[in-house]
Amino acid sequence: MFRLTRHGWREMLIGSVILAVIALGLGLWKPPLALVVLPIFLWLFAFFRDPDRALPQDPRAIVAPADGRVSDITDIEHDPLVGGPAVRIGIFLSVFNVHVNRCPCDGRVLAVQYQKGKFISALSHGRASAENESNTIVLAEPAGDQPVVIIKQIAGAIARRIVCTISPGDAVVRGQRIGMIKFGSRTELTIAKRLEPTVAVRVGQAVRGAADVVALWGSPMQTVATREMTA
Repeated sequence: MFRLTRHGWREMLIGSVILAVIALGLGLWKPPLALVVLPIFLWLFAFFRDPDRALPQDPRAIVAPADGRVSDITDIEHDPLVGGPAVRIGIFLSVFNVHVNRCPCDGRVLAVQYQKGKFISALSHGRASAENESNTIVLAEPAGDQPVVIIKQIAGAIARRIVCTISPGDAVVRGQRIGMIKFGSRTELTIAKRLEPTVAVRVGQAVRGAADVVALWGSPMQTVATREMTA
């Protein structure tokens, strides 16, 4: 079934009205020209598609937080939000990708930090990461307090709105929808190295949010079950 995200109804309505007016004007001039707007109309609705995805079976799997192409994989000596060494996987989303963001693993939201900024092309991943409008989500283990992953939603040259549907204190599960970035953008996933993650993707690889594995935990996270076993 073709599913649309609720975050795009405003844009789809306004876009449809504008395209209808353009089609009417072109049609009154030369009827065949009215069909020129059809590809744009189809793209507008396709952009806001929100397909259901089957999750990988491996409980160690960390899934992609977005659809797109892996643009960079960076080792970080010390990430202040993680509190130690980490690895960052950057994903570039073109205007043809699904733009709904997904939770990469089970966890609990420690913080959500919005930052105003520029709208540099997301293809310039270094500058875009540092200077663009962004929203940073910090996740802790489901039953712990230490941060394990950071999801950063970054606006691009076209993107002008970031949507985040979770708040500090929320419990989240792997594959859960957590928002979207409207029009071409970038999503970063930073993973704490203390849980010994193994990166399972390469630069240039296409990934699908929630469906494709980007890394595997080497050590188990602190869950309710593990906490009760060690208590």
